[in-house]
Amino acid sequence: MDDNAKFILENVEKHHKLFGSSLPMIASENVISPLARQMLMTDLCDRYAEGDPGNRYYQGNEFVDQVEIRTVELAKELFNAPYVDVRPISGTVANMGILFGLAKPGDNVTVVDVSEGGHISSARFGGVGLRGCKSIPYPWDEENMNIDVDAAAKLLKHVRPKLALFGQSLFLFPTPLNELRDALQEAGSTVWYDGAHVLGLIASGRFQDPLREGAVVMTGSTHKTLPGPQHGIVIANPKDEKMTRKLGRGVFPGVVSNHHLHAMAALGVTLAEHLKFGKDYTGQIIKNAKALGQALHERGFNVLCQHLGFTESHCIAVDVSDHGGGKEAVEKLEGAHIIANKNLIPKDKGGNPQNPSGLRFGTQELTRIGMKEGQMSEVAELIKRVVVNREAPKLVKADVAELRKDFNTIHYCFTEGVDAYKLHEIT
Repeated sequence: MDDNAKFILENVEKHHKLFGSSLPMIASENVISPLARQMLMTDLCDRYAEGDPGNRYYQGNEFVDQVEIRTVELAKELFNAPYVDVRPISGTVANMGILFGLAKPGDNVTVVDVSEGGHISSARFGGVGLRGCKSIPYPWDEENMNIDVDAAAKLLKHVRPKLALFGQSLFLFPTPLNELRDALQEAGSTVWYDGAHVLGLIASGRFQDPLREGAVVMTGSTHKTLPGPQHGIVIANPKDEKMTRKLGRGVFPGVVSNHHLHAMAALGVTLAEHLKFGKDYTGQIIKNAKALGQALHERGFNVLCQHLGFTESHCIAVDVSDHGGGKEAVEKLEGAHIIANKNLIPKDKGGNPQNPSGLRFGTQELTRIGMKEGQMSEVAELIKRVVVNREAPKLVKADVAELRKDFNTIHYCFTEGVDAYKLHEIT
């Protein structure tokens, strides 16, 4: 082994140790099950399978086809959907597939603004803009952290977007699809829901049901509240066969060649696990998020939407502008091994995303390793000690490790009881 390989190995080992003793609270991450992780280590990681099952451009895909067909079947069952494509290699790639399949340069696309929780792929500088479409933000209700229904209805009727895109990166509450249904129909818009953050909640009936509330297509990444590999998915109820073809072509050959077969197999395992364990898992995620919001509120933090119970999802938003801002807070928290992210909140509209006022915390990974409401109070106290009390992060780090030492087992999966990190220790 040369020095370069040794350097990489050593840093991966350090990463494992960091996350084995930290509180991982980034809302867009999770840990996969040991069985799903095994799929990433198989021969599938070296192979190609361009095209559709039974109609490939490469030989040697007999068993790959069976895995893909079963993964699609599981997703159709989980989301009660007639159409699923598991070839996108990320949520953003799934989004680009929809833009290539259903939109043309010059089309209007209504979106949630990035400063109000929208994902960067929906922005003028992201996928929507790079496709040549015009990104038009919905009017926003800052107090309730959701779309302003009346104003949005007027906007939809006025701009008549080709695609009405709903979905957020800071996703606290269900989108008012039912309330906007008449306006969307009058505008003649195709309703597209980016469910990346809340896909696991949707699958378990814990959030909302976009395909029954007017959405024609739903995209998502598969590694947030759905605790799978880093991959993407398209779930749809196409209007007709023409739309079905457009959806398929948008993904392949539009934005995907080979679709990372090892991750697709890991997704299949995750979907099977979520069918069995998902309701219990996602129910606890939401309980933990609400408990964390309450615990931080009781400790003097300005947690957004206290009047609505803080959240109906996996994440909460906290305004820390009185405590040095988001950049300072996350850097100090990282020093204590509390891993979160700085985040724009509505008051930051037009501001610097590298120095926003907010923090975003997610509970999906802490829930995955067995934490419940009682631990959320302990977590909130540790956050307070760093952000409000301004204790030295290295002193708080010891107490973070003490809390974490009893929570290194992945739950809600077929291999319940297997250690989350030691099982995959690099030797």
